[in-house]
Amino acid sequence: MLKEFKAFVMRGNVLDLAVAVIIGGAFGKIVSSLVNDILMPVIGLIIGGVNFSERSLTVGAAVITWGVFVQTIIDFLIIAFVIFLIVKTANKLKKAPPPTDPTTKECTYCFTTISIKATRCPHCTSEIK
Repeated sequence: MLKEFKAFVMRGNVLDLAVAVIIGGAFGKIVSSLVNDILMPVIGLIIGGVNFSERSLTVGAAVITWGVFVQTIIDFLIIAFVIFLIVKTANKLKKAPPPTDPTTKECTYCFTTISIKATRCPHCTSEIK
């Protein structure tokens, strides 16, 4: 059972996923800092000095911190856009190479594979048109 677990963990997909989760967590912190420390203060200044992290609405005993929610939405949109760009770039890199010209053809008489330049089949000696 320990050998099976080791084989499972050492598979490429599991390691790739672990690396992606760690990098994703670190990237999320960077984006949160970008939104909270750079974008939201600038947006607040543009719309009149509003600090979104302090914006809230009190309903009875409940405090609805809608400013934090707005910052979280902006975090999500930035992360989603960056992931979109990464996937789009990866898909461009994965495109299949253009098809190459064939180098072989099939003999119309005996159906063996022969060179595209052949004028006579080496197997059945028929003349190829």
